[in-house]
Amino acid sequence: LRCLPCISWSRKYRFYSKGVPNGGMAQFQEVMRQQLETSMHAELEKLLDTATGVDKEVSRKDFDGFKKLFHRFLQVKGPSVDWPKIHRPPEDSIQPYDKIAARPLPDSLADSLNKLVVVKLNGGLGTSMGCKGPKSLISVRNENTFLDLTVQQIEHLNKKYNTDVPLVLMNSFNTDEDTKKILQKYTHHRVKIHTFNQSRYPRINKESLLPVATDIGMTGENADVWYPPGHGDIYASFYNSGLLDQLITEGKEYIFVSNIDNLGATVDLNILHHLVSQPNGKRCEFIMEVTDKTRADVKGGTLIQYDNKLRLLEIAQVPKAHVDEFKSVTKFKIFNTNNLWISLGAIKRLQEQNAMDMEIIVNPKTLDGGQNVIQLETAVGAAIKSFDNALGINVPRSRFLPVKTVSDLLLVMSNLYSLEAGSLTMSQKREFPTTPHVKLGSSFTKVQEYQTRFESIPDMLELDHLTVSGDVTFGKQVSLKGTVIIIANHGDRIDIPAGTILENKIVSGNLRILDH
Repeated sequence: LRCLPCISWSRKYRFYSKGVPNGGMAQFQEVMRQQLETSMHAELEKLLDTATGVDKEVSRKDFDGFKKLFHRFLQVKGPSVDWPKIHRPPEDSIQPYDKIAARPLPDSLADSLNKLVVVKLNGGLGTSMGCKGPKSLISVRNENTFLDLTVQQIEHLNKKYNTDVPLVLMNSFNTDEDTKKILQKYTHHRVKIHTFNQSRYPRINKESLLPVATDIGMTGENADVWYPPGHGDIYASFYNSGLLDQLITEGKEYIFVSNIDNLGATVDLNILHHLVSQPNGKRCEFIMEVTDKTRADVKGGTLIQYDNKLRLLEIAQVPKAHVDEFKSVTKFKIFNTNNLWISLGAIKRLQEQNAMDMEIIVNPKTLDGGQNVIQLETAVGAAIKSFDNALGINVPRSRFLPVKTVSDLLLVMSNLYSLEAGSLTMSQKREFPTTPHVKLGSSFTKVQEYQTRFESIPDMLELDHLTVSGDVTFGKQVSLKGTVIIIANHGDRIDIPAGTILENKIVSGNLRILDH
């Protein structure tokens, strides 16, 4: 990031600063910053004038948070990390999961569970998989959606241990309405479900650094000028919603936060026991679950020691000269799964002290009309350095099972996994603990297209690698083993017949199975 990470700002800066003596440069920069901030505040007030009632109050709270973010954005000078100050975390700051799991669990597990709240990040849409509406409502296994599986997991815990672990969904303005309609179906389940909304921030014109929105509405011309500002917004939104205080009053002490599309992110009783059973003087306020990097994870954020604090380092913060070093699996061996265990009391304290420190992510976008905008975001894990006695736990890969694409969806729908009480576990019949590498081509990108191409999900227990490209369909009870590559060239079509066993095969050309 440069000082004011915006190309147009740099142009204006060079133009106006010609002839300014060096001694006055800092003063000139400050004047320009103040002008930008004043203009932004005036534009936000104009937008608020177009709102009424509750909308106005909610938007004012959102804009207060946005102003703080914008102010910090204008203050940024150079990269957010000084590379020589980066060190590997001390040995005891990232604990192996086996060490924590070796401690015997107490008989009073219910006491620990009654201090827990499960929070799922539910702000995303299913657009990357060709679906409308919240991603959490996509069916992933036996007609169960991400949300169904989450509710089943927590209900199972509550019944088994006679506890009251609630589910909290952090929605965005994109997902809130549809999610709330669906929640009615869980009325008779043994899970209390709460929701709160992420903030709604205005996208900023890259040239003027002012909001693109003309009024507070979200329809017509204003349909794509607002955005939810990343999951780092959880702290402020949770606190502002009043739900944080309510849960503390009910005796809750910790939240377990994860992405709703990570099917490996279930409540882990060993980690919970480790949190709850620590001495008061050395209470850990933040645990980040990390797992070993593979070649597929080289861009994932990692934990470092920086200024004597554990800190999350994301690829966007790395100076260009050190990107290859960051991607090294030998130097930075682990990455953040975004499964986080956080003290509710600590969130409250840091919010009230305005001490939550998260790096700003500047995300450039192009609107449908071609206009270039930026959106300012933060990441939930970046706050780790604000908490006392933060810890990383190196967990098994099975706790990181995200479904981002239809290739991921094929894995979790297959016989590689068995489903019990909402939790997916790797089949005992698979000889290797690693998941196969699956790459489905553009003909499979949308869930609906994907579903029409499989009469049934193939047997993948002995599969290592699958690549499919072009117009390919699979009949019933197909079995894939070893490395299988199926390529239908443009204009060709390949129908894999029912009952076919493909082991270490490359299939190409044209094969049509005609109904008769």
